[in-house]
Amino acid sequence: MRLAARLAILLVMVLAAPRAGAIPLLTGFGGPAGYGVNCLVPNDDGWYTNVRGGPGFRDTMVPSDAMGAVDILPAFPMGLNFFGMTHRAAYFNNNGNITFRGPLGQFTPTPFPVAMQPMIAPWWGDVDTRGGGFPSRNAVCFHIESNRIIMTWHNVGYFASHDDRQNDFQLVLSTSSTCTTTGDFDVEFRYNRCEWTTGDASGGSGGFGGTPAQVGFDAGNRTDFVSLPMSRTMAILDVCRMSNVPGGAPGLWRFQIRGGGVAGGCMGAGMPCTMPAPLQGVCAQGVTQCFGMGVRCVQVNFPRTRRCNGFDNDCDGMVDEGNELCPERQVCDRGACVDRCEPELGCLPGRTCTMRGTCIETACLDVMCPVGQRCVGGTCVEPCSGVVCPHGQLCRAGRCVEPCAGVMCNPREVCVNGLCVPACQCRPCTMGLQCQPDGYCVQDDCVGVTCPTGAYCDRGMCRDACETGPDTRLCPSGERCEEGQCVASREMPRPDGGVGDGGRPGDGGRPADTGVPPRQDSGTAADGGAADGGGGGTFGPRGRGGCVCDAPGATGSAGTRALATLGGVLLGLGLVGRRRARSAKNGATFRAP
Repeated sequence: MRLAARLAILLVMVLAAPRAGAIPLLTGFGGPAGYGVNCLVPNDDGWYTNVRGGPGFRDTMVPSDAMGAVDILPAFPMGLNFFGMTHRAAYFNNNGNITFRGPLGQFTPTPFPVAMQPMIAPWWGDVDTRGGGFPSRNAVCFHIESNRIIMTWHNVGYFASHDDRQNDFQLVLSTSSTCTTTGDFDVEFRYNRCEWTTGDASGGSGGFGGTPAQVGFDAGNRTDFVSLPMSRTMAILDVCRMSNVPGGAPGLWRFQIRGGGVAGGCMGAGMPCTMPAPLQGVCAQGVTQCFGMGVRCVQVNFPRTRRCNGFDNDCDGMVDEGNELCPERQVCDRGACVDRCEPELGCLPGRTCTMRGTCIETACLDVMCPVGQRCVGGTCVEPCSGVVCPHGQLCRAGRCVEPCAGVMCNPREVCVNGLCVPACQCRPCTMGLQCQPDGYCVQDDCVGVTCPTGAYCDRGMCRDACETGPDTRLCPSGERCEEGQCVASREMPRPDGGVGDGGRPGDGGRPADTGVPPRQDSGTAADGGAADGGGGGTFGPRGRGGCVCDAPGATGSAGTRALATLGGVLLGLGLVGRRRARSAKNGATFRAP
């Protein structure tokens, strides 16, 4: 048994070595080691105070009461809202945490929740800085500046005065970015070295065993808390090897405190989900959000004004239809307002202008399809069967559309595939993406890359949005792809009325939305009120029609698109369209997170 114990301790010692490339600590704040001028003197179980003789005293000018409560208003003038309580002062404790109701000298971590002691703990364990080397090691210092507090435990040892193993970690509190209300803030834990878990007085030996450290948040009300799953186990060393930030360096952990609770930092947030009945249609589409260290499905779309966009905007279970949804001399056809055709002017060969004012295939004139299907070549098919759309567009009811055209999101939301979802300032980006000021995530290689109209950025390269495979043709029958848009074809329509799958380029960017409906579809077919054939619930590019973070009411560009139909369809004459210029902001995708 003794041999087995020794082997186990040896294995732990090997595993305890910090992973190469662990994230460095922030520095450059002055003081003896660059981590700030406000430091605790070497001590065990103390806290910061500038009252001479107090535990951990160091002669500085930081405002502090007799018990050591440090004024945090210089960093956060409105205080910090932490689980329903607004705090204007905090206690900076030697044992790897800060508290808000009083100093904490307890060295063995009690399982969360803990009564009457709100705390943020990057490493609640038995830190002992009396092992020597101050200030090059065994230094606990903090720095306060506008909108930020940084507290550092630099190469600290463990009880009793052991310095053979050292932990190097940091706590960063900062005001949240554009998605903030009074008292909201962000938390970052940074771990550069993890070599011990337990002090001798907590049942440890050589820095291991006994009751290991705990990492997380506690409201102090015995109800609300967040504790990393590896807390109080040997697995706590993994905080140096892991990260909850997609694509983040080992040792980087970020959390968001919103409305007083922990709103970000869990794994699996930002994925599409379905709300339970009775919600239906667009209103049933949700996104996963952090709830503690787990996730829950949160509704992101609510009933809106009926629009001709292929969606069930009012959430009554039926796709919005009706010509009253369109301007005068236009009709609502498969999710888009298009110019009304005139029988005397005719349509492209093989198509007929109906009494409703839309051009359909002549073979479909007498075909009545079930609800949710459309007619192609005289046969009823699924609305988007055989339709492949250009990059950045989706097929709805047989038509390629820009899903965010005209979508108006609330502040701190962005439009993604027709859905309003939290901006990336409110929800971290997934691996390989960076958050941009407009609230969208962009591929790392595409940051700063600008592509011409009709192109998008993918892995740092501009690609044609109309690019497709050799055996695949984009757009519905009767249309062709020009500068990333499906426009009425000047050629005879293909008799098969469809194309195969597999030609859509990789989802690496987002073309800007024109903000206007597509041109008249000369390739429509009779349908029975087809439902959305391809827009539901899949996150992808967005158009400029959606709002950006903190810019409610943003709309698409004011350009217009006209389709002139002259004297019927004559041999040698085609439809002449005037394409407006599009300004493409490239390289953005939104994967939730």
